Amino acid sequence: MEENGVLEHNKSLQEINRYKDSAFPVGMYVVTKEQIIPHGRGYMDLHWHEELQLTYVTSGMLELQVNGTGYRLEKGEGILINRNFVHITTGLTDGGRYVSYNFPDRLLGFFPGSRMEREDVLPYTSQYAFPAMVFKPEVCWQREILESMEEMRGLFLQEIWGEDFGGCGGDGVRNLERRPETGIRGEICREIRQGQERQGAPRAKYRVAVLLTGIWYQVISHLGDGAEGASKGSIRKQERLQAMLSFIHDNYMNPIRLREIAAAASVSEGECCRCFRDMIRKSPNQYLVAYRISRGIELLGSTEESVTEIAQETGFNDASHFIQYFKRQTGMTPKEYRNLIFGKNGERK
Repeated sequence: MEENGVLEHNKSLQEINRYKDSAFPVGMYVVTKEQIIPHGRGYMDLHWHEELQLTYVTSGMLELQVNGTGYRLEKGEGILINRNFVHITTGLTDGGRYVSYNFPDRLLGFFPGSRMEREDVLPYTSQYAFPAMVFKPEVCWQREILESMEEMRGLFLQEIWGEDFGGCGGDGVRNLERRPETGIRGEICREIRQGQERQGAPRAKYRVAVLLTGIWYQVISHLGDGAEGASKGSIRKQERLQAMLSFIHDNYMNPIRLREIAAAASVSEGECCRCFRDMIRKSPNQYLVAYRISRGIELLGSTEESVTEIAQETGFNDASHFIQYFKRQTGMTPKEYRNLIFGKNGERK
């Protein structure tokens, strides 16, 4: 759990967001292949959450899956992911970056029990109405949404993060100034400082809320009556997958057998494999290894533990297997990863 409750996520499939300002329940995450700021889930980590999510690609190319469907987004494109749908980032080009905004649907209805909430929000965010919607700059109304997402990015980096977290030293941006200002950390820190040095934009949080409501209006206006609830079979498959993935997330540090994963959802081993293949395009074992590596990435970036210690904590028999799979998934060794992120000359043996 993050200090001061910025974000908490349990070991299971669900991500639970805790906002620094509980009266402004909107969070922004800046994501590269190497890290997520503030710390969160998403890259090579299948999960779901109660909030809606808007994702906007600022550089490179992004690949992700939502409810088993694959999407590819280029720089300047974006996507809305509806609440409660399982999703994962499966690929990001070298140097690629995107921002994601998480926010609850109650923000869109103005006040609980409103006509707007009953007619214009809940019918689209409940009952698995639709999984996702992609936005491309070639389409006029979608370009307006993308411009709004870019404006929100500036408001967060230059106004809101500096206000809520006290600049680079704040908990919400992982105490950026405590480590060398390299890569994404340095860029974010410099943008926050620039925002603090000039006259701030008034009512930045209110502006973000207005932009989100405007985006939602555009979405439901063009979605029309095309949103249909998911079939019972699709919902059942998603629930089974959630149960099996939660088992993996709770037990990845221990030896896990296929029959144990299947038993978590009370299905056969064959049905378990079909569910993984249909929903995330990986076998259960491939997902298990990828998840262990993602936890290893987290430990490399947040602790001083040795590679051997991290390998043991993430369920690998020995460090050599951990290094082998780590390089296969990330393109670098654990030591190279630490050097890239923190500018370290070495690591603890």
